Amino acid sequence: MVGTLEQEQQSCYNASSNGWFRHGHSQSMVLERSNAHEDLEEDAGMAKGHASRSHRSLPRQLMGIPLDMDQARSQSKMSGGVAEKDALQKEMDMMKEKFAKLLLGEDMSGGGKGVSSALALSNAITNLAASVFGEMRKLEPMSPENKTRWKREIDWLLSVTDHIVEFAPSQQKSPNGTSMEIMTTKQRTDLQMNIPALRKLDAMLLDCLDNFKDQNEFYYVSKDADESEQGAKRDDRWWLPTVKVPPNGLSDVTKKWIQFQKDSVNQVLKAAMAINAQVLHEMEIPEGYIESLPKNGRVILGDAIYKSITDEYFDPEQFLSTMDLSSEHKILDLKDRIEASIVIWMRKMTNKDAKSPWGLAVSLEKRELFEDRAETILLILKQRFPGISQSALDISKIQFNRDVGHAILESYSRILESLAHTVLSRIEDVLYADSLAQNPSLANCKRNPLTAIKITSTKFPNAEEEIEKLNARGTPTTMTLLDFIGWAVDQGDTEGEKPKGVKEENNEEPPQKENNGNDDMLRLGIGKIQIPYLVLPKKLSLS
Repeated sequence: MVGTLEQEQQSCYNASSNGWFRHGHSQSMVLERSNAHEDLEEDAGMAKGHASRSHRSLPRQLMGIPLDMDQARSQSKMSGGVAEKDALQKEMDMMKEKFAKLLLGEDMSGGGKGVSSALALSNAITNLAASVFGEMRKLEPMSPENKTRWKREIDWLLSVTDHIVEFAPSQQKSPNGTSMEIMTTKQRTDLQMNIPALRKLDAMLLDCLDNFKDQNEFYYVSKDADESEQGAKRDDRWWLPTVKVPPNGLSDVTKKWIQFQKDSVNQVLKAAMAINAQVLHEMEIPEGYIESLPKNGRVILGDAIYKSITDEYFDPEQFLSTMDLSSEHKILDLKDRIEASIVIWMRKMTNKDAKSPWGLAVSLEKRELFEDRAETILLILKQRFPGISQSALDISKIQFNRDVGHAILESYSRILESLAHTVLSRIEDVLYADSLAQNPSLANCKRNPLTAIKITSTKFPNAEEEIEKLNARGTPTTMTLLDFIGWAVDQGDTEGEKPKGVKEENNEEPPQKENNGNDDMLRLGIGKIQIPYLVLPKKLSLS
C-alpha cells in the first residue's frame, strides 16, 4: 500500500514534459524538478498508467503539507515581526515622553518655569521606583513585567551619566615619534566608581526577592481574612497582610536561610546608606537654609540639649536615653536640630571675625568639640533608625542641587536604601511570626518598628570601604532555599564547603570561625558578609 502510494506520487511528479508538476485543483503547490532524462523514460509507462488515478487518489492534505508549513512559518514570522515592531515603537514613544518631561523640567506648558534638570532626574528616578516597587507588602519575586520595566527605564535615566565627563591628562605620540601630553575626557570619577556599585546593589536586591520563590513554609493572609486564619498580627502595620507560619514555627534550615538573606540585604543597606550619605555631604548647603537658621546653636537646640552637649562630661548613649524617641516625628525633630546646630558651629568656625553675626563667642577648640559630639549623636540616630525620613537639610540640598551627577547618585542610592530597608522589614515580620509561634506570650509585648532594624557596626558605613567589599564579592550571589538545603546537607558530610552559586576566590582559605568578642561568625568567602555560625546536622529530613 505504501509502495503503491509512493509510486503514484512519483508518477505525478514526472508526468509533465518539462519536469515540473502543478496540481490544478489544490490551493497549495508542490514543485519538484526531474534530475535525469533517463528517469523520465523509465517511469513513462507507470506515469501513463497511473497519472489520471493519482490525481483522484492523492490526498490534498499530503500534497499541500510542504507549502502549508512554509506559509505557516512565513505568517508566524510576519506576525512576530509586526508584534516586535509594535513593542519597539511603544518603547520608543515611552522614552520620548520621559525625556521630554526631563527637558521641560516637568513644566508641560513649555513656559520655562520647570525645575532644574538635576531635580527633574531625581524626581523621575524616585517616581519610577515608587510605581514599580510600590509598598512591597510580601516577600516574593517581582513580576516579569515590572522587572523588565524597571531595568529598561532605569537604564534610560542612568544613561545620562555616560555623558558627564571630566578632563584627564593623557599621553599621545605624534607621527614623528615624539610624545606630548594632551587632555582627554573620561567619565567623572565619582560616577565611574559609584554607578557600577549601585547597579550591583540593585541586582543583589532583585536576586534576593527571586530567592523567595521556592519557599513554602510561610505564606501571607489578607487582613480581611477570618480570625482563625489570621497570622501574627501587627497593630503598627495593620494594612499589611499577616504572616502565617507552621504551628511549631519555621524549620531550622529555613530560619538559617532567612537569616542568610537578612544579612545579605543588610550589607546592601549599609552600602547604599554610605553612598547616599557621602553624596549628600558633597552637596552644597543652600544659602536659603543657612539664612533661615538662628545665629546661635543654643536657640535651635534648646537649653536642655545644649547643656548636655556642652557639658564637660558627655555620653551620647546616656544623652539619647533621656530623649523621647517614641515616634518618627520626634526622632526627625531631634535630627533636624542636631544637623542645624552642626551647620551653625561650622559657619562660626569659618567666620572668625568677631564683628560678623557668625563670629565666635567661645574658643575654636570648644566649637570643634561640640561639633564632634553633635555628629556622634547624628551617627547613632542614623544607625538606630535607618528607615527614618529625610531631614530638612537633606530635602533642601536635593531641592536646590544643580549637579546632575549628584542628583542621580543621591536618588538611586536613596531608593535602593529604602528598598533594602523594606525587604529587611518584611524579613523581620517573618521572624517575628516565627517567634510568636514558639512563644505566644511575646504577643503581649509591643514592638517598635523603628527599632526593629539597626546598623550594628561601631562606625557609620564608609562608601569606599563598602564599594571595595562589593568588588571583592564579584558577581551577585543567589541562594534559594533549595540551594541552602543542598549546602546544609553537604556541610553535614564535608565541612568548609561553600554554598551553591558562590564562586571560589583564588587561594582563599576555607571558612574559619572568628572570635570578635561577639557571637561566633562564619566567613563564607562572599566578600565580607558574615552570618551567624551554622551548626548543621549530619542528615536533614525534608519530610
